[in-house]
Amino acid sequence: MNEEYDVIVLGTGLTECILSGIMSVNGKKVLHMDRNSYYGGESASITPLEDLYKRFNIPGSPPESMGRGRDWNVDLIPKFLMANGQLVKMLLYTEVTRYLDFKVTEGSFVYKGGKIYKVPSTEAEALASSLMGLFEKRRFRKFLVYVANFDENDPRTFEGVDPKKTTMRDVYKKFDLGQDVIDFTGHALALYRTDDYLDQPCQETINRIKLYSESLARYGKSPYLYPLYGLGELPQGFARLSAIYGGTYMLNKPIEEIVIENGKVVGVKSEGEVARCKQLICDPSYVPDRVTKVGLVIRVICILNHPIKNTNDANSCQIIIPQNQVNRKSDIYVCMISSAHNVAAQGKYIAIVSTTVETGDPEREIKPALDLLEPIEQKFVSISDLFAPTDLGTESQIFISRTYDATTHFETTCDDIKDIYKRMMGSEFDFEEMKRKKNDIYGEQEQQ
Repeated sequence: MNEEYDVIVLGTGLTECILSGIMSVNGKKVLHMDRNSYYGGESASITPLEDLYKRFNIPGSPPESMGRGRDWNVDLIPKFLMANGQLVKMLLYTEVTRYLDFKVTEGSFVYKGGKIYKVPSTEAEALASSLMGLFEKRRFRKFLVYVANFDENDPRTFEGVDPKKTTMRDVYKKFDLGQDVIDFTGHALALYRTDDYLDQPCQETINRIKLYSESLARYGKSPYLYPLYGLGELPQGFARLSAIYGGTYMLNKPIEEIVIENGKVVGVKSEGEVARCKQLICDPSYVPDRVTKVGLVIRVICILNHPIKNTNDANSCQIIIPQNQVNRKSDIYVCMISSAHNVAAQGKYIAIVSTTVETGDPEREIKPALDLLEPIEQKFVSISDLFAPTDLGTESQIFISRTYDATTHFETTCDDIKDIYKRMMGSEFDFEEMKRKKNDIYGEQEQQ
């Protein structure tokens, strides 16, 4: 271990594993350590079920009705992948897809007036949806056609809108869309957690709705994908990538000290030995003095023995409860998966509710979501601090990831990965560049 590395990574959460994979592909010498005995850190999948009961201090062992403990892989942090999103691009370009199998999530639903409705995201669905009246449907259809044709590089598609100046609120006005439609467009299609976006330039929102539609177009049922055996498979896939390119992995390594000289990281001390490095990547738990608390997230893992009502018995789905519908500032999310994804015993479903905490009584805040899931066999409640780095790493060369937020997709995590990459390397993260580098190393041998 007493060696010199370009980069040392602490923690095997998804962000850290993707970055160690990217750095290894870039020819960096990487050492990756975790104090835990398992991969995934905060974004692990817990198996067997007995371990989940222990982790949440639930007395006794799971009842027999839960089936075999080994059949369970329960995510601590629920997220789906957008089929056309950044994480899927990273998986495809690095070919980490060869280690994973995905299933399309069966549906996306939105909450309105105490009921749930399928999110209409194509013209045909919009016209058939019971979410809107007839005239509203026509206006919404026109809006979807506008978004589909919109091209930020072609002013002819703007129709009098300035993507960098016109607010989204004004675009909704242009199409005369009502409040309910605005709610599901902003929260279930553009996937915003709050309404702050309404007064910002519309380009970002239009591109988010395009991403949703294009993701949906790839597989039809919904724009979301989910890996068999749980999200814990993702960090492990990128860890394998790093190992192929010479990265070294050590689990169960207590981290005693991050060694700093003249304000700059020079190494990490573990079990009396120091591994030296030029740069360090880690999650907030390794550097409590360099992060600040920016909020709280509540997540409730619910085990059910039935699909969620009014979802056409879907074996997987997402439900978004827009904040307006329940007098809140941020949305409530429900992610549901089941034995169809090899994460639960036969006939069982796992629904995970999450939101950003806004009051002193977080469990009361998520009641509207729990009401949709009744009856619930077992609940596991966690309330986690959200941390962000206070130090951008320019001086110290310590690059700290952000805590995973309440969103149910990985787009914000990928933004963090690209941001850390830029701060470390001094250049923008480029998907194509990564593909080329990978081919440089792999390509020659494969062609012979």
